Amino acid sequence: MNQELMVGDKVSIIKLPAYIKTADPMPMLRPPDILMVGEEGLIIDRRPGGYWGVLFAQKGAFLLDSQYLQKIPE
Repeated sequence: MNQELMVGDKVSIIKLPAYIKTADPMPMLRPPDILMVGEEGLIIDRRPGGYWGVLFAQKGAFLLDSQYLQKIPE
């Protein structure tokens, strides 16, 4: 991914990781079928380890690496 992401950006998922980590205070691993490729969310924060906290409507917040995200142009 060659776009620079920032908090507040709208993003979509371009591929799914093997497992998805929740953005809870104590993150948990979930199977990737919780989210779908193309699903859109909002970046809510930056986390250690290169993860972005992304909020998805109706699904909740998850931690995703930037390689799985694409910024949606406004």
